[in-house]
Amino acid sequence: MQRRALIVGINKYDHISGLTGAVRDAELMEDVLKMHWDDTPNYQCRLHLSPGPESITRDFLRTEWDKLFDGAPDAVLFYFAGHGTPTIVGGFLATQDGKGNDVGLPMDELLTRANRSKAREVLLILDCCFSGSLGNPAVMQSGLDNSAFLREGVTILAASSPHETAAEVGGQGMFTSMVLHALHGGASDVMGKVSAAAIYAHADQALGAWDQRPMYKSHASRLTPVRQCEPAVPPAILRQLPKIFPDPMATIKLDQTYEYTMSVADPDHVAVFNTLKIFRNARLVRTTEHDDLYFAAMHSTGVRLTGLGRFYWKLAKEGKI
Repeated sequence: MQRRALIVGINKYDHISGLTGAVRDAELMEDVLKMHWDDTPNYQCRLHLSPGPESITRDFLRTEWDKLFDGAPDAVLFYFAGHGTPTIVGGFLATQDGKGNDVGLPMDELLTRANRSKAREVLLILDCCFSGSLGNPAVMQSGLDNSAFLREGVTILAASSPHETAAEVGGQGMFTSMVLHALHGGASDVMGKVSAAAIYAHADQALGAWDQRPMYKSHASRLTPVRQCEPAVPPAILRQLPKIFPDPMATIKLDQTYEYTMSVADPDHVAVFNTLKIFRNARLVRTTEHDDLYFAAMHSTGVRLTGLGRFYWKLAKEGKI
């Protein structure tokens, strides 16, 4: 698959106050996005930082957008850490040369490029103040209609609402720190997939009522993984669910033949028991009477699928794993 990412972090501005964590945030984003957990390639990343060898001016960023959205790649990702500014004509991303009323590039322009792109999937991640303006055309923001206009395949993750600032804590953007945690596995599903929706849910749950509120806007027909993390249960083992549980609503009765330390241990039962332990750790099964599988076997009680377990049972049964 052809997946490309443009990652921008601006600490140093020529005419406005700088930031402390944007560059490091961008570096960490590149580090996590370029490879999956098993070191197979993910996004082909271009990283631009200020201070850095290039000055990230309006013209420079426009040129990089031209390259990013050129052609018809499978997936495009744009990440920006820096200043965001509200104006009467909509939100702006502050470029290094921005000043006064000419602060940078309009978020509307980024949205237009994303909507016109031939890329199958576009993900825009903004860690800047007022980033929730992205996706809401300026003409709509002066009224009560906050509708977002996204073509199919475009998703936005924004650090804050259109009227909120975005905080730096400990030299790092609060929002980016949660996105990074999600991408490293904090928001992965049982199969290790991390989607944009899962990243948002992870960040939303981590923030309190008094914190900035991230925003998620999407017109997606499927949840394409942003990154693949180590699966809690390998696919080959997940495919055993219908074999171990012929009926997804049934309870499997355990006994001492499942425990390898017992003299009556049955090798086939022991193999199933070891697989059940993996399922339990992934919250796919639960015991009926005892908290631990060992005691369930010792006392001849049962184990059954959880709701999550039944979901993956169905996928395995239908050959979707």
